[in-house]
Amino acid sequence: MHRQMLLRLLEEYQPTNDDEQRIREVMIQFIHEHHDCFMRELQVGHITASAWVLNATLSKVLLIQHRKLNKWVQIGGHCDGDNDVLRVALREVVEESGIFDIVPFSPEIFDIDIYTVPECRTAEGLEPAHLHYDVRFIVIADDTFPLSHNSEVRDIQWVALEDVSKLTQEQSVLRMVAKTYHAKRHVHLRC
Repeated sequence: MHRQMLLRLLEEYQPTNDDEQRIREVMIQFIHEHHDCFMRELQVGHITASAWVLNATLSKVLLIQHRKLNKWVQIGGHCDGDNDVLRVALREVVEESGIFDIVPFSPEIFDIDIYTVPECRTAEGLEPAHLHYDVRFIVIADDTFPLSHNSEVRDIQWVALEDVSKLTQEQSVLRMVAKTYHAKRHVHLRC
């Protein structure tokens, strides 16, 4: 029962291309097969939640340089048993940026991705390589708010959308930039 909310969100999600359609189908199958999909202890992989944090004008995104992955990516993390992925994404923004005044742009999923986290040594021992089934939401925040970060983050900064490709070539991040431009056009058309 606790998986139904996420399954409903995924069923309502409109993939933008065949690759995202495949990702959605794989995620849905994974959730059906693993009742413990929200637990990081599930070693083959687990559901994670991310926030694509934008400023009020949708012109800048808040990116982090992830310490373990050594990449510039969106804010996000483990659900640790919480099946409300939007709540998890919002919690991660607070933990990884120090910004408390945040507002979801929409309760709908903005993007999805499945990616491999490589094997790494942690304080608890060797963590095997595993998959993150990542669900992403747009979150709006004040880009003048002072930033701080936790130990998982090497650096954090607001980046103009047109400059994101100078920091990262991660395809899913660049896809979210393109989706943001698309969302901006629709926001302006509705106004």
